[in-house]
Amino acid sequence: MADKMIDMAFSPCPNDTFIFHAMLHGLVDRGDLDFRHHMDDIEALNKKAVLKTFHVTKLSFFAYLKLKKYYEILDAGSALGFGCGPLLICKNPGIDLKTAKIAIPGELTTANLLLKLWNPEIKNCVITRFDNILAGVESGEFDAGLIIHESRFVYKNFGLKKIIDLGLWWEQETGHPIPLGCIALRKDKRLMNQKENIESIIQNSVNFAFNNKDASSQFIKAHAQELDERVIEDHINLYVNDFTLSLGKKGRQAIETLEEMARWKKIL
Repeated sequence: MADKMIDMAFSPCPNDTFIFHAMLHGLVDRGDLDFRHHMDDIEALNKKAVLKTFHVTKLSFFAYLKLKKYYEILDAGSALGFGCGPLLICKNPGIDLKTAKIAIPGELTTANLLLKLWNPEIKNCVITRFDNILAGVESGEFDAGLIIHESRFVYKNFGLKKIIDLGLWWEQETGHPIPLGCIALRKDKRLMNQKENIESIIQNSVNFAFNNKDASSQFIKAHAQELDERVIEDHINLYVNDFTLSLGKKGRQAIETLEEMARWKKIL
């Protein structure tokens, strides 16, 4: 039935495909709900959320904070944690960040928000798909790059060096886990009535994934940018954790702090 169909969007990154595999393939009870999935780069999803394209969607927390009027955050499915933030990398250390040409993975990404919070003087940013940033810095097209997802595990293979770990900076500044991405529900009456059901299905899907780690491997590899099994495993271990099952008090405090800092710096 059309009123029971949920259009759900998320990224093709291993943490998301790991999380949603079970619910999309009928391995957990979905009640009378059915899910039609869509995958795209996180910044593409952020932009589509501005148009209210999907019922349920992965969002960068920066995008969510801008779109709170239209979306409700779900308790399950988020990416928060310690030691998992974006990295600013370069080929030639010592560059002047005020004038350097810096590739960022999207205007509405949490990575971009953290960069602005860390150094408001950085202005010369170029929006580039996250999976093109490493090659662009290596070739000299960009002076530096802000990397996320699998890129943080392989940047040294490109001969690149870390300028700053913005996740570590955030942790030292706030003591909170870094809120990177969330799963958000469009604020339609029909959908809001299903909020608890959808949260429960996502939580059950995450628990299934934790208890059956090999079940989703082919689904994950079919969509991953990096196919090395160790990189995929490290990626999932880094971004899928207790906060994915439930934001909890600590997770919600981290989100509130991110919003407060962004408003104080007049970014929001």
